[in-house]
Amino acid sequence: MEEDYLKGRGAQYNAHNKFEQHQYVQEHIEGLDEPHLRHPQRQLFYDHPKKIVNETDSPDLRSMFSINPYQGCEHGCIYCYARNSHEYWGFSAGLDFETKIVVKPNAPQLLEQHFQKRSWQVHPIALSGNTDCYQPVERELKITRKLLQVFLRCGNPVGIITKNSLIERDMDILKDLSAEGLVHVYISITSLNEKLRVKMEPRTASAARRLATLEKLASAGIPCGVMIAPVIPAMNDHEIPQIMEQIAEAGALTAGYTVVRLNGAIGPIFIDWLHKNFPDRAAKVEKQIKELHGGNLNDSQFGRRMQGEGVISKNIKQLFQVAKAKHLGDRQMPSYNLSTFRPTGTLRLF
Repeated sequence: MEEDYLKGRGAQYNAHNKFEQHQYVQEHIEGLDEPHLRHPQRQLFYDHPKKIVNETDSPDLRSMFSINPYQGCEHGCIYCYARNSHEYWGFSAGLDFETKIVVKPNAPQLLEQHFQKRSWQVHPIALSGNTDCYQPVERELKITRKLLQVFLRCGNPVGIITKNSLIERDMDILKDLSAEGLVHVYISITSLNEKLRVKMEPRTASAARRLATLEKLASAGIPCGVMIAPVIPAMNDHEIPQIMEQIAEAGALTAGYTVVRLNGAIGPIFIDWLHKNFPDRAAKVEKQIKELHGGNLNDSQFGRRMQGEGVISKNIKQLFQVAKAKHLGDRQMPSYNLSTFRPTGTLRLF
């Protein structure tokens, strides 16, 4: 029922955590605590890890290093692959993922210590490998800004992907990083349809706002690309040419895409959301997502999981390639500068 729908949230319930033997359920809706259970507020949980740089050896991503200053994400994107990682913290991939945010305040200090290791060989490090480093709580805590200051001071390249215009706050640092060839920024744009965006990515910046951010960054000389992700058949796949046209006008140098894959707890969470928001086409969307992945909602096979397989996958790939060639032509991101690394954070004299 419409009155039971949690506006401003992606997931509409807490999916069972596969690591938990017991499950908390609410059998009766009456009671003084019921509004709080149905409309959970954001909670912050502080973690102080011993290391902050993670290495990924996925064949799909090659060798990649990443930093996640936050776990969980208040943006609430219903399709987010990072939802499953919240279960490792004892939380649910559903509402908990959007409301119980784990923050790592010592991340900047750990990064500086990492750069001082003799074993570190200069390599770009990605911010937001899992959850968005510019999600709403960053406005208060500024952990990402402090991390960027360490990258600049030590001269190590950094890549950023976000769907939040809060990144504009750090234009001063981004300009300095760009001047040394140390930064790539990717803006995630899933749909230009605001009605779809509000339901699918409830607490993110609008597509128009993201395009404005892209234009502002690109105009300042900061190399920017766009990720059109995820592409969901019968929902946003037809938007690829229009998105490509608009990001080209805003100054994007490149673009990439991945198709939706609903692994683990994300499957039932997404399907529940789909039927509640788009009952008229829910069956069609679910069927076509399964066609992408050999009859399943998800495919974990490296080399295939990001783009899917079959006719729908081929159509999406062709549509993307044609649109990219037409609007972005031979544009490309500049190479990272790997020659300015200074582990102590001091400028070299010679």
